[in-house]
Amino acid sequence: MIKTRDEVELEMKELASRIQSTIISNTLTYARWEQHLDECLKYHFQAAMIPPAWVKRTAERLRGTGIKTASFVDFPYGTMTSEGKAYETAQLIENGAEEVDMMPNLGFLLSGMESEYSNDIRGVVKAAGEIPVKIMLELPLLGAQQRERAVTLSVEAGVAYLKNASGGAVGVATPEQIAFLRRLAPPRVLVKASGGIKTAQQVRELVEAGADVVGTSAGGQIMAEVQGRTPPERSDLQY
Repeated sequence: MIKTRDEVELEMKELASRIQSTIISNTLTYARWEQHLDECLKYHFQAAMIPPAWVKRTAERLRGTGIKTASFVDFPYGTMTSEGKAYETAQLIENGAEEVDMMPNLGFLLSGMESEYSNDIRGVVKAAGEIPVKIMLELPLLGAQQRERAVTLSVEAGVAYLKNASGGAVGVATPEQIAFLRRLAPPRVLVKASGGIKTAQQVRELVEAGADVVGTSAGGQIMAEVQGRTPPERSDLQY
């Protein structure tokens, strides 16, 4: 069924309001950062997720647009000291970050060191103050009981969002993972989907399963799909 122009624009707006447009690269240049921000502004994505070193200039560029500046702590390994994570979180917020995604120390959880796992998260939540903290749970790397404990401990530690995984390197986000998180999370805790999200249909299915937002480096590609256009080829669609 062919959609009208108004229907296409409405769907673009609805999907964009859920997308945290992500760029994470150790070769991120100023020109590529600028292109990313231009794309976020063009489609009015919910947030621009960028590396910590780019937070201050991103916050300045997005001020007054309604698009949030989001960044992350201790990705991809989660092995920084808990004190280091808390300090970095405070620095991000001072520079203008409005949301922080954190990688917990998965080794603590896998070792049964639940107090250490919880305290690692609590330190970031405390440093963030009123700024929402999202935790990257890495569900594909955990057993069934470990998944439930990870959710329980994270909620008790005060996170604002549960996130199925850090990105596509861990696994593609599935509606089943999101439904699992939504089922266990109390109403005040939101859910973020992340990992290999590259199509509009994936976004629709994940939102229907309970995701409040989705993280993807293919935001422009998804918008082009909705419009029926062929997007330009990109080499950095990883998350």
